[in-house]
Amino acid sequence: MTNRIPLGPLSAVLAAFFFSINDVVIKFLSGNYALHEIVLARSIVALCLLLIVIVPLQGGFSVLRTTRLGMHMLRGACVVFANTTFFLGLAVLPLADAVAVFFISPLIITAMSAIFLAEKIGPRRILAVGAGMLGVLIMIRPGTGAFNLALLLPIIAAFAYATLHILTRKIGNTESAATMAVYIQIVFVVISGCVGLTLGHGGYVDQGGEMLAFLLREWIRPASADIPLLVLLGVASACGGFFISQAYRISEASMIAPLEYFAMPMAVIFGVLVFGEWPPLTTWIGMCLIIGAGLFVFWREARTNTPPTESPRLRR
Repeated sequence: MTNRIPLGPLSAVLAAFFFSINDVVIKFLSGNYALHEIVLARSIVALCLLLIVIVPLQGGFSVLRTTRLGMHMLRGACVVFANTTFFLGLAVLPLADAVAVFFISPLIITAMSAIFLAEKIGPRRILAVGAGMLGVLIMIRPGTGAFNLALLLPIIAAFAYATLHILTRKIGNTESAATMAVYIQIVFVVISGCVGLTLGHGGYVDQGGEMLAFLLREWIRPASADIPLLVLLGVASACGGFFISQAYRISEASMIAPLEYFAMPMAVIFGVLVFGEWPPLTTWIGMCLIIGAGLFVFWREARTNTPPTESPRLRR
């Protein structure tokens, strides 16, 4: 077993890297292509990788048999909605801000577990949830001239992902990670294709600003220079999902979950290098509160031996 211990943490860090690449590429392409055109290309590549490489490694196509198709479709709808809101916000927000606000997901999952799954979370974890929410308030600064309405979108996405993982807990005992990943990508392909057929003509692009333009602009043939980026996007999505699943499969969640916060410094680095975005002081304070609260929740779960809060990064 000793030779397997480093594999879990290494897989978690690799997953954080691939998910960060996913965020950077989508933000980079958001000025030229419609959101769901990008997502459709990403999902087709990711689905091919899952079916050709990952599903065979997980036992073959028999793992796709399920008696809970409706629950898979509901989970898929949650993750599509969450992706849509997160990436719409990402198109107009600094990368580090969007990622930091989204990382309240574990805290929301903790709160929703108490409400919907009757799990006991205790006063310390309630305070941690409150601290994380305070961090979000410091970052979005409601009621001030610095308030940006787009910052609400990663918060909405975080609630949608929390709902996704509450549903995952309900079916996780009977469905494999590969099964859930494949059906989510299928839902992405179907919904993105339908959006393209109904809105891809671009007739409604003038109904809003930059953010809605990202959602409603006309679908176009990708430029040859952007095709490698779209392929990279699909590879990053599939690899990120695979590595995070591997991390949680071979190591304790209490060891893996804190490593996912490597995505935060990666978001800052990519934001500075690719987009020239340096976070202001309020973002740093908010990030520290959110990360600190999240790490405290994972630490408490490890100390009390309760089932760990599921990763928010199994989403993409």
